[in-house]
Amino acid sequence: MSGTPPLVIAIIPARMGSTRFPGKAIASDTGTPLILHVVEAVQRASTVTRVIVASEDASIEAVCADAGVEHIMTRSDHPNGSSRIAEAAEGLEADVILNVQGDEPEIEAETIDLVVTTLLKDPAAHVSTAAAPLGEDDDPADPNLVKVVSDSSGHAIYFSRAAIPVDRDGMGISRRRHIGIYAYRPTTLCAYAQLEPTPLEQAEKLEQLRLVEKGYKIAVADVTGGHPGIDTPEQYADFVTRFMRS
Repeated sequence: MSGTPPLVIAIIPARMGSTRFPGKAIASDTGTPLILHVVEAVQRASTVTRVIVASEDASIEAVCADAGVEHIMTRSDHPNGSSRIAEAAEGLEADVILNVQGDEPEIEAETIDLVVTTLLKDPAAHVSTAAAPLGEDDDPADPNLVKVVSDSSGHAIYFSRAAIPVDRDGMGISRRRHIGIYAYRPTTLCAYAQLEPTPLEQAEKLEQLRLVEKGYKIAVADVTGGHPGIDTPEQYADFVTRFMRS
């Protein structure tokens, strides 16, 4: 069907039991629950056809219902967001399934659109994601800032919470921060859900390493900015301050 726009369904995984920030999804210091800030950010992307929140929690479901946001209830035993969206995506017809983490309220529409188009334009890629240069105030050793290294074709070699790559001789090599968004081909998402967790994934607690270890190609789109996701109450407080000033 030449000329028909691709069908891109964004699924935002959310849960209440965050280890570092319990109740994060419905934190409302801005006057709006965090999960709805993420929904609004995703809705601004021109490539996205449909937005769904996927969670196992009635409180999140109620917040979505009050806002008129589509919600799919999932099992409570999912180890990560990709596993949760794989369940939510069962039976959905789409060209691309987009996973935007439920703690990325400041993700730019341009980033979302670039990740989608990067996947669609790269026939070798099974998944796409994004990365940005570390900021001047970012600590490369901060385990809450996930770093990524790519090959010359723009495909991810490795993701880590450690300060990679190591610049042993002080060459001034730049580091890039991973941004928590993935565009999946539906067949890849389905395959991911059937794969057993891998050693590096379990060691780093990074779901994308399962695909890297199994030989799947993850195309990394380079963007220039973007705030990190919210993992801790302190990061949420910084977001609230930025939001109130905007």
